[in-house]
Amino acid sequence: MTSLTSVTSVGPGLRWGILGPGGISRKFAADLRVAGLELGAVGSRSQATADAFASDFDVARAHGSYAALVEDPGCDVVYVGTPHPFHAEHALLALRAGKHVLVEKPFTLNAIEARAVVAEADARGLVVLEAMWTRFLPHMVRLRELIGSGAIGDVRALTADHSQRLPADPSHRLQDPALGGGALLDLGIYPVSFAWDVFGVPTTVTARSTPTRTGVDAQTTVVLTYGDGQQAVTHSALDVAGRNDAVVLGTEGRVEIDPTWYRPTTMRVVAPDGRVVEAFDGAVPGRGMQLQALELERLVREGRASADVLPPHESVAIMETLDEVRRQIGLGYPGE
Repeated sequence: MTSLTSVTSVGPGLRWGILGPGGISRKFAADLRVAGLELGAVGSRSQATADAFASDFDVARAHGSYAALVEDPGCDVVYVGTPHPFHAEHALLALRAGKHVLVEKPFTLNAIEARAVVAEADARGLVVLEAMWTRFLPHMVRLRELIGSGAIGDVRALTADHSQRLPADPSHRLQDPALGGGALLDLGIYPVSFAWDVFGVPTTVTARSTPTRTGVDAQTTVVLTYGDGQQAVTHSALDVAGRNDAVVLGTEGRVEIDPTWYRPTTMRVVAPDGRVVEAFDGAVPGRGMQLQALELERLVREGRASADVLPPHESVAIMETLDEVRRQIGLGYPGE
């Protein structure tokens, strides 16, 4: 079984600041430590919350406001880990302070906001990268190699599921329209981004959904079609626990990605007759979120503004796809 496991820092890196010390930021900070990257500052709306995060992760400077964090001269890059409706506001805050930005997925709440963030980064010559950590995991790197080499022939279809049984409390963030709740932006972003990674720009977007009592989507199925007849079918749900696996189908074989497909995992290349041609182990130290940080550091080090794996214009285009899905299923958010 083959594997890719080189995930540590290479030489002096950037000094990271965390904007919004919530649950996802805690996972990210832990992986920064795994990779030996420098975590120097944290900012919260509450000094007490910033202090607690700093204590847990041995962070030197804790700020009681986001403005103080982005103005910290000892911070080169800001990770935005706040809820979706605030991604654009906080990314712009950091960019205007001269910081590179890694902004948690989904990139923003909608494409209008995404364009504004990318335009600001371009104007200032700064790197902005969507924290779609799955794109940078070893099994996804290997999948792109397999597709590029023609190992499974002409790729015709993919299916991917991201379904979890999450809190049904109407006051929970995932149930709250004001916080960008619903399955689509928290869970569906993963398989939709995956389809973009494999096939690129869809020709058509078709979506069907079931709402929760609070008006966000409980489950959403998206069918994307492409110019040469390829199809991608994605499913996301927040009220049921699914297998969370994925399959990419080609004329000369298929790639089966094991649960949980969007995390470090194993996969197989299977021939049309059922023979396993290759088995791949994508295990990495930690959760794997450090890989997106290493990618951003590489871009800065090389003087590049755009990644090959997930360039900013693609993050904007993915938000356009999600906007169309929301239009079809009637999912709007306050203030849009």
